[in-house]
Amino acid sequence: MSDEESGVGAGTVFLSFLAGAVVGAGLALLYAPKTGEELRGQISDMADDAVDKIKEITREAQDKIVSTFEEGKETIMEKKTVLSSALQAGKEAMERERERIKEA
Repeated sequence: MSDEESGVGAGTVFLSFLAGAVVGAGLALLYAPKTGEELRGQISDMADDAVDKIKEITREAQDKIVSTFEEGKETIMEKKTVLSSALQAGKEAMERERERIKEA
């Protein structure tokens, strides 16, 4: 069974991986022989990096959603135009048939 069928998307897998990496790196820092100040600085830097990456991923996801929405909107407008043309052609054909029947 693929990830999409089970309801787990690639974004979820990636975010889970990213969160695991951050936790693992944080634990590695905690066990490393450093002063408290150095350790707090490194943890702060890692947290800032993680926040920046999450913001970047969020922006990319938003951009993809907007572009997909716009493409869908364009497709709907195209289909609407085709259907309107077909409907108008059907009305015209029906009117010509009425006229032909009246003349007969």
